[in-house]
Amino acid sequence: MATTPDIPQAGTDQFATARRFGPFRPKRLLVAVVFLSLAFAPGELGDLTRSLLTDAYVQVSVFVAATLLLFYGAERVFRFDIGDALRNSKGFQVPLAALLGSTPGCGGAVVVVAAYSSGNVGFGAVVATLTATMGDAAFLLIATRPDAALVVLPLSFVVGILSGWIVDRFNRIDLTPDTSKQCEIAPLIGKSRARDYGYLLLGAPGLIVGGAQLGQVNITSLLGFPVQWLALIGTALGLFIWSTSKLKAMTNSKDSPVTRMAEETSFISVWVIGAYLLYDYAAAFAGVDIAAAFQSVAPLLPLIAVLVGFIPGCGPQVLVATLYVNGVIPFAALVGNAISNDGDALFPAIALNPKAAFVATAYSAVPALIVGYGFYLLAPGFLNH
Repeated sequence: MATTPDIPQAGTDQFATARRFGPFRPKRLLVAVVFLSLAFAPGELGDLTRSLLTDAYVQVSVFVAATLLLFYGAERVFRFDIGDALRNSKGFQVPLAALLGSTPGCGGAVVVVAAYSSGNVGFGAVVATLTATMGDAAFLLIATRPDAALVVLPLSFVVGILSGWIVDRFNRIDLTPDTSKQCEIAPLIGKSRARDYGYLLLGAPGLIVGGAQLGQVNITSLLGFPVQWLALIGTALGLFIWSTSKLKAMTNSKDSPVTRMAEETSFISVWVIGAYLLYDYAAAFAGVDIAAAFQSVAPLLPLIAVLVGFIPGCGPQVLVATLYVNGVIPFAALVGNAISNDGDALFPAIALNPKAAFVATAYSAVPALIVGYGFYLLAPGFLNH
């Protein structure tokens, strides 16, 4: 989304750049080293890890990258002044805020939160956008389960509108924003880097392989180059981008679509890799049937997914979407999480107005539980594997 004058840019402690070790962020570097060490481990462990990293790359990462590039490219071409639109929308603030929230990623919801902090929209608009947003998990769902995305995203949009209107009508809690506070929404990277174009170039043949797999065609090499090595190189580059990034997850709208694609795909891919490894390691080495374990607490899954949605950031929500894509949790849990989670937009909300952020999150839990358990009780098999 286009950055507007309504979005303050000065940094705060909450959004300060993380402690770094040379060009790397130490904790992220540790995760990257662990993943790559497992990939080159001897025996069954290494074989399984390489296979899983390949699957994560050609089944998820390349499709997320393509979706992000398409979305951010279109956003750059058709940009408009969102701040002015929100200020001048009057009675349509809530629907517009819900629309911005329901767009994939966190940019739209962040813009609404920033507009609220400067007094340009009401609290109902904040509830609408946080209820409607699915964050970066939407990109994963669009890439892997477009049938589910076609239900979740419009449904979240409608629920967001209704929630915002109800809150504007009945909320009696004083949540007047402190317009003096400032926060940095997302650091600006600047010019596109060689790593961004490299990730794009590697993703193109990976997308061919992933598309072929969807058509039940198994491609093991491209022009004599093994697909597994293509995927491992792409994964390693993504881990490098993620471990050297100064971003929490979301990108600045002033950066190029290629840079935003590389940064956000790398972030999403780390969580996807973690979910893939956790699932298959548990089955292969611990004898744990995760699907059966989750099934044993099936009635609690929508509630658990809603509670996970309370966690700030997109990472845990990407994990929930990955579990759904792998058939571990039902659609009811996915939709409950989609409505309750606020993505990265919750970070600036907490920084600017903690009380408003808490109340908005609590309000979003009500429709999330209603819709989640509505699907669980009335349509338990809907869009499940």
